[in-house]
Amino acid sequence: MPQPTGPLGEDVDPRPVAEQQKGRRWSLVGPGIVVAATGVGAGDLVATLVAGSRFGYALLWAVVVGVVVKIALAEATGRWHLATGSTIFTGWRSLGAWTSVYFVLYVLIWGFVYGATAMTSSALPLAALFPWLPLEAWAILSGLVGLVFVWFGNYRLFERAMTILIGVMFVVVVGLAVLVVPDLGATLSGLVPRLPEGSAIYTLGLVGGVGGTITMAAYGYWVNAKGWRDASWMTVMRLDNRVAYITTGVFVVAMLVVGADLLHRSGITLTEGDRGLLDLDEMLRDRFGQIVSTLFLVGFWATSFSSLLGVWQGVSLLFTDFVRTRREARGQLTEGPAQRSLPYRAYLLWLTFPPMVLVLVGQPFALVVAYGALGAFFMPFLAITLVWLLNSSRTPAPWRNGWLSNALLVAAAALFLVLCVNELAGLGG
Repeated sequence: MPQPTGPLGEDVDPRPVAEQQKGRRWSLVGPGIVVAATGVGAGDLVATLVAGSRFGYALLWAVVVGVVVKIALAEATGRWHLATGSTIFTGWRSLGAWTSVYFVLYVLIWGFVYGATAMTSSALPLAALFPWLPLEAWAILSGLVGLVFVWFGNYRLFERAMTILIGVMFVVVVGLAVLVVPDLGATLSGLVPRLPEGSAIYTLGLVGGVGGTITMAAYGYWVNAKGWRDASWMTVMRLDNRVAYITTGVFVVAMLVVGADLLHRSGITLTEGDRGLLDLDEMLRDRFGQIVSTLFLVGFWATSFSSLLGVWQGVSLLFTDFVRTRREARGQLTEGPAQRSLPYRAYLLWLTFPPMVLVLVGQPFALVVAYGALGAFFMPFLAITLVWLLNSSRTPAPWRNGWLSNALLVAAAALFLVLCVNELAGLGG
């Protein structure tokens, strides 16, 4: 009897669902951890630190709102996969060919530039820890290690690695927040919504930016790879999603505490971009010593490399599904696991090798503009299409959006549209 497979040809557990879930729901948590670890990168750490350094604890409430928004988005993605038995890309194709045109343009340009960004971000802490190799060499090595790991590994190994990396991130950052001895009263006062002068865009960034990337659309694929393939897994998926984003919320709050207590009080400004974390490393070394500095760089690396691995694995699955649905529309059937397919490996190579040119020569301005413009549109695209799909007959009636899901997804769409307009205005300026 052949082994049962999921929507993308992945092997699944043949035992009855009730038997698989019995007494072990907490131990099943995993795909949410993967999407959360991928979504929080070094750039998000810098953004949170900058918000804390400028406004203290005043924007803490925005982190809480952001966690709720991300839970709603990821839950909607997972619910679509489980309720319909199809993938998010199948849903997008049902909305018209325009979704495929946008997607392929986005992943090709975004992947080219993001590959260089992810490799450089992973290399920064390694170059600081081991200066006997230049930054560019560490960047190329990071990309190659990510390629080999994802190329030959399976989902189970990938999930374990991501869990370890987010564990390192969590321990280091939360430990650092405890070390700076936060003002508990000021911290709690940050839960009261208010907008200090000049904080509007930072607030929107905290709500919409941290933990939110194209990999949120990959959550449903990781749910399927875990073996969750129908609505009987809905409760487990929702538990998984909430645990992951609450963990992310604690992580981001810890970074805000570090920014508020260590930077805000000192009046210190970080360098823009991922390199700002190297400024923080110098401060930590001066104040707490070499051991704390080294541990922070390890956490910095875990944050960056988990994002690299998550994109290499998750966005390659999205691209593979794009190719699969096109072939099926032409009557060409595809078989076998997605992770062993030609489209999957072709996109992995696209993420790894062409961006090495950008690592060595820098990022051409025109490409950065195109990347920023397309990237700004993806999260509104995801939120709007989820509202569309989950209120239509494409979704079985018991699993369509209720009023709370609709309210959160519409709010998310509005938030991301505002951030999109701001991003495009910045590019135009």
